[in-house]
Formats: sequence, structure tokens, C-alpha cells
Amino acid sequence: MSTQTPAQQPLLVALRQALGDAAVRCPCADEPLLAHLQDWRQRYRGAALAVVSPASTEEVAAVVRLCAAHGTGIVPQGGNTSLVGGAVPDESGQQIVLSLQRLNRVLDIDPLNLSMTVQAGCVLAQVQDAAAAAGLLFPLSLASEGSCTIGGVLATNAGGTQVLRYGMARELCLGLEVVTAQGEVWRSLKGLRKDNSGYDLRDLVIGSEGTLGIVTAASLKLYPQPASRLAALLRCPDIDAATALLQLARQHLDAELTGLEAMAAYPVALTHQHLPQLAAVAQALMPAAPDGTGSTDKTDSTSTTNTGTTASPVKLADAPWLVLLDTASPRPEAALRASLEALLAEALAQGLIDEALVSHTEAQYRAMWALREAIPMAEKLAGQMVKHDIGVPSSRIPAFLRATVPALQQAFPGCQVVCFGHLGDGNLHFNVQGPQDVPTPAFLARHEQAVNDIVYAHVEALGGTISAEHGIGQLKREALAAHQSPVATQWMRAIKAALDPAGTLNPQRLVP
Repeated sequence: MSTQTPAQQPLLVALRQALGDAAVRCPCADEPLLAHLQDWRQRYRGAALAVVSPASTEEVAAVVRLCAAHGTGIVPQGGNTSLVGGAVPDESGQQIVLSLQRLNRVLDIDPLNLSMTVQAGCVLAQVQDAAAAAGLLFPLSLASEGSCTIGGVLATNAGGTQVLRYGMARELCLGLEVVTAQGEVWRSLKGLRKDNSGYDLRDLVIGSEGTLGIVTAASLKLYPQPASRLAALLRCPDIDAATALLQLARQHLDAELTGLEAMAAYPVALTHQHLPQLAAVAQALMPAAPDGTGSTDKTDSTSTTNTGTTASPVKLADAPWLVLLDTASPRPEAALRASLEALLAEALAQGLIDEALVSHTEAQYRAMWALREAIPMAEKLAGQMVKHDIGVPSSRIPAFLRATVPALQQAFPGCQVVCFGHLGDGNLHFNVQGPQDVPTPAFLARHEQAVNDIVYAHVEALGGTISAEHGIGQLKREALAAHQSPVATQWMRAIKAALDPAGTLNPQRLVP
């Protein structure tokens, strides 16, 4: 609920005059607007003076100018899929939530330049579909792609499942349109791949989580659609084998390797436990051998006949480490399959894998990814956890796990580590679930800081980061100050003070 004061009534009146009554909604019994006030994890819930939904860049600029004149904080919001509490207001009821969802048009596609220009409120899946309709590829892919928006993706520099091949959101952005804290508009939607004219203001805004400016449009980098793509689910005996598999896959596939995801046994088990229908459907679509065991068929060099591998649903669900390897190529599928089969044959010979499933249809490809992408929802259904989005060099992931998991289990007997993520780029989602006899809210309240201290100490010792792709938001703001260089903190504060001296944009987020 909002708590309007007489001094704030003029702001609401002015906002309605600028945008129309329908675009300015105040939380009340008739219109609670909970979707804008609570984060996806249901960990943070705030209040707002109003939720404002401009329909153009000019209207965004007008809102910013009015809020600046009245000293009112603005929380920019796209799809509200932040996992660090970066897109919901505080509990004061004095902030404006600025929703960008009405800025949802694809403005231009330039096939020759391999670029497209879209408004910030476009949902990621919408952008992917628009590129595909033009025969092109926008490769950024996230589990939340059906609801997250391009503005939020760029504001947080999102990563996703294909960073190994295509890079983070930053690498996929050619230019931006941004509303400043003063309500001015900076337009730089040139679609250029080379522009060496001074400070890179685009990169400054990307990843700033709405604290330096509000992204209203972006020019994005496109790629040719691959002629073929294949996925493989692989059973690895341990994390060392999975890491060695990554190196071998790079040697065999080079740029055709688009992603390599690793899943420990426990998160896979959570998916089967909490999303059994999804897991069953995905398993039913997996490649089936003539004997019905679920292994690849006999035309595949990873089949029972040629490599001796078998893969039953039980074994896959119980794998010490399950690796999802993703490939795409401009070559025909037969050529890509031959390269993948050669990789798997060598991996089997080296003992890096002992089971393999390779997709033969698009449905099978999607089913393999469905199992991986279901893990975050399974986690949510299992209850709140102490979440970590850490990054270390891929070569040091085994050392990180060998040191951190026992330390946590010793400090918190009965806890479970839910570890999965982007092994290809060194980014693990490393989450800690309390013992079964301790309610999850109580475990978080009592032990979250101590859990973080253990995890972050090991990350820091290995030259890693406490946030690889989710951002800082409010969840990690104080931790950032403790674990980054004091010089970096000074620079961040100086940049924030220079560009937003009144602290209007996303107050108390990101900047320590």
C-alpha cells in the first residue's frame, strides 16, 4: 500500500496530466499491483507511491523530470525477474515504480548489418522470435526469457546459457537510448561495431542496474541462424571429469560449442521431486534405444553398439554430474553430428563420461534443455535458499567445490548444496538449503551471513566474483563493499554522484 502525503499529491496529479490516468496506478485494495511490488523469489516485498507506465521515451523523460523536481525516488522495472531484489521498491511507500512494459515495439531489423533496434520493454522471447522471422539469430537465452525484458537484461548485463559462444548481454549490444537522472535523453542507436570516440558510455550504463540511467531502447547484435544444432546429455563421474570434458570439447568443436552446463545430482533430483510431470515429459522425449533403455540409437557412434554406452532414466537422474553440451553450426547436421560423436568417443575412452544421450529431433533437443531450465523453479518450490551466483575460472571449479562443500557441511550439518550452472564460463549457481528439520525462513535469518562468509571467502581465494550474472541489487550490496577493491567502490560512488547527484534512480541499489 502507498502512504501518500499531502506534499506528494501534486506529483501524482502532474504524472496523470503527463501520462493519463490509466498510466498512473496507486496500490490499493482494488488494485494491489503485487506483481510490481514483490520479487520473483518472493523474498523482497515493498510498497510504492504509484506504478507508472509510460508509453514512449519522451514520457519516461517526463516522469523522471517530475520525480526529480519532487525529490521522489524511481525504481525502473522491466519484467521484474531480478534474483537480487534489484527491481522492487523499498517499504517506505514513497518511491515510484517505473514500468517499461509498454515500450514493447521492435523498431527496426537490418539484415545486412546483422542488427536490430528494439524498445526496452520488449520481452526477450519476442526479440528472439522477431530475429528468427527475419532469418537471423539473437542468441541470448535465459530461463526467464518469456518474461524478462531487454531493458532489464541490459541493465543487469545478463548472461544465460550461451555466454561461452556469444558472450554476455554487453557483447550483444551495439547501442543504447537512455533517459538520464535529469530527464534528458541520450540517443546512440547507431548499430556500429566500431566507435572509438571517447568514453564508452554504453558500457557504463550496461550493468548499472538502473542507477545511472533508464534504458528505453537498444541496438542489438544479430547472427546468422545456424544450419544445425544438437544437444547431448552426458553422465560424468565427477566434477574433474566434467571440467576436463570442457577442454576436450573446445578442442573438438571450437566455435560450434555454444554452451556447457553442469548439474550435480541434487538439483536434478529436486526437479524430479517437485516437477515430476515436466521431468517425465522430458524423459519421454529422450532418444530411445531399441532395447528401451534410453540410450542413443544404433546409428549414433555413442550408441550401445559402437561405444558401449547405455543411459536409463534412473541412471541419468542419479548421475554424480550431468552435463548438457550444446552445439550449433553453419554446417549440415551430419557434419556437426560427426564432430560431436568424435568428441564423445574420445571422452568415453578417457573416462570423462560413461553415458551419453544425443538429440535426434528438435523435440529431443528442447527436452534436454527443459530439464536444465526447470531447476530454478524446482528450487523455488523446495523453499528459499541462501543463493549464490559465483564465478571462478573454469579450471578452478573443482578446487572451489572440494573446499567449499565440506566447509558448509561441517558448519551446518544436514544442509544441502544445490549446485548447477554454466561450467563453460565458470559461473555456478551455488545455493545452500537448510537441514530438513529447520524451516527455510529460520535458516536464512540465522545463518545466511555465515554461509555467505564461507562461500565468498573461497571464491575470493580463487580469484572469483560474488556475482557472475545476476547483479548486485539489494541482496549483495553490502557484500560488494566488503569483497571488491576500495578503489572500485570509490569509483562507483563517484560515478553515481556525478550522474545522479540527487540519488533519484534506483536508490539504495548496487552502489555500496
